Amino acid sequence: MTNFGLLIINKPAGPTSHDIVDKIRKITGIKKIGHSGTLDPFAEGILIILIGKTTKAQSRFMALPKTYAATLKLGEISDTYDITGIKSKFQIPNFKSISKAQILKTLKNFTGEIRQVPPAYSAIKINGEKAYKLARKGIKPKIKPRKVIIYRIKTLNYKWPHLKIKVKCGKGTYIRSLANDIGKKIGCGAYVEKLIRTKIGNFDIKKSVKLKKINSKNWTKKLIPANID
Repeated sequence: MTNFGLLIINKPAGPTSHDIVDKIRKITGIKKIGHSGTLDPFAEGILIILIGKTTKAQSRFMALPKTYAATLKLGEISDTYDITGIKSKFQIPNFKSISKAQILKTLKNFTGEIRQVPPAYSAIKINGEKAYKLARKGIKPKIKPRKVIIYRIKTLNYKWPHLKIKVKCGKGTYIRSLANDIGKKIGCGAYVEKLIRTKIGNFDIKKSVKLKKINSKNWTKKLIPANID
């Protein structure tokens, strides 16, 4: 029986990426399991699970470009930069007059190599402690900006106050921070209301499998071989 390879999971909103890994460990009976890049609990979409000796290639899979479909809520901000946080509205009139042309012009500022500050509510470590733990204590963590790559941003739909975009980006990019920065640039604020990761490299969500459809009897049939040399 093959006990290594990849499982291309379609993660639902709710569980953490680590929750998915734990579930796969229970299903397979294998402890050596990892993934190719965290999805926030509220986010959905493709999560590549690496099983057995395939975990040796984890860094290679984490470096693959990722594609997301994100729905932004304009006119409001959130302390977590997403739908789960404490929200507040901007007290500025005439937001509804923001045109699609203005949106497109703004998005051009966020392609290529950009500097981005990860969210305070993230797993970035500050002096050995995770930033979100500090934030929950009421301590504002000092997180340094870092360079990330945005290969492409495409507007899928815009009807105030919702802006749906497709983003192809490099490793380490926070779509939540991107949304917050877009909102700042427009001048109306924004946070991520819904986030779906649709691709990791050439692995597409259309070929993923829902976790509830995997069990101890069929998981090996859903494994994808991986070259780890």
